[in-house]
Amino acid sequence: MQCADAAETSRQLAELRLQHRDLDTAIARLQADIANDELMIKRLKKRKLMLKDQIARLESALIPDEPA
Repeated sequence: MQCADAAETSRQLAELRLQHRDLDTAIARLQADIANDELMIKRLKKRKLMLKDQIARLESALIPDEPA
């Protein structure tokens, strides 16, 4: 992986982690609300899982391949 690619991947990773944390906070707020919107909570949780998958893929891309 080139240095520029690794830097871009790291930047994307940081952005996705921030979005994931923000969704976690939003979900917690909605769940604490007595008149919560279950559909919105489900949508946010689904988005959060998608971000988690993207984070895992990017983290995996940052790990150099080891020779067999």
